[in-house]
Amino acid sequence: MGRMGTKSPRGGRRAGQGGGRGGGGSKADSAPTFTGRKLAERVKTAKGRTISSKLWLERQLNDPYVAEAKRRGYRSRAAFKLGQLDDKFGFLKPGARVVDLGAAPGGWTQVAVERLKGRGTVVGIDLLPIEPIPGAVLLLGDMREPAQQAKVTAALGGPADVVMSDMAASSTGHGPTDHLRIVALCEDAFAFAEEVLAPGGAFVCKVLKGGTEAGLLAALKRAFASVKHAKPPASRSESAETYVVAQGYRRPAAPPAA
Repeated sequence: MGRMGTKSPRGGRRAGQGGGRGGGGSKADSAPTFTGRKLAERVKTAKGRTISSKLWLERQLNDPYVAEAKRRGYRSRAAFKLGQLDDKFGFLKPGARVVDLGAAPGGWTQVAVERLKGRGTVVGIDLLPIEPIPGAVLLLGDMREPAQQAKVTAALGGPADVVMSDMAASSTGHGPTDHLRIVALCEDAFAFAEEVLAPGGAFVCKVLKGGTEAGLLAALKRAFASVKHAKPPASRSESAETYVVAQGYRRPAAPPAA
């Protein structure tokens, strides 16, 4: 998944959220079971590092999802989050047209390519360049701009069946502010989805614990037959992130001709 920039706060994405693709392709591969002795690596030297960066590095070294992502060729551990969400809700189907908003570094795009099994179209867009991913079309730009939306639609070859976003604004350390910023990103992603989704389509987006803001949640419930929140096992327990999965898009009827 990346922020679409950092992922940048809007149109941007996780610097490494994405999905992943790497070795397997089967759903069973997406949620590995780890057994055996628990790792307990420590950073050998803290010289030149802040305490927070040292703790972050130690967490990375001891995170089994990080190691497994590297083994499988996924661009980030977030690949497992998308795989686990799809295992639960089944929105990535062969033949589908899929858009990954804020796709850098490309993990979620990788997972989408895997799950479509060579049938369908996957388009990723981000403010940051993304290294090529076989089987995907990657665009550079801001998904909020009409011109970029037109490029996505053209690359898809028709309306999207899935619009997904793992975008996240950089943390300020102030909970209420971070919540508002990520809700704003989700609103941007939903606005994009309304422009490109086919009837019956799905929308998957990162939010923060506590769900979406009331107005956005009400809009999602009007637009989709099913709206659920889920926290995949690969999402760290201390993280406030969760995901909203909306399925069964009901495109508003066109107003009658005058």
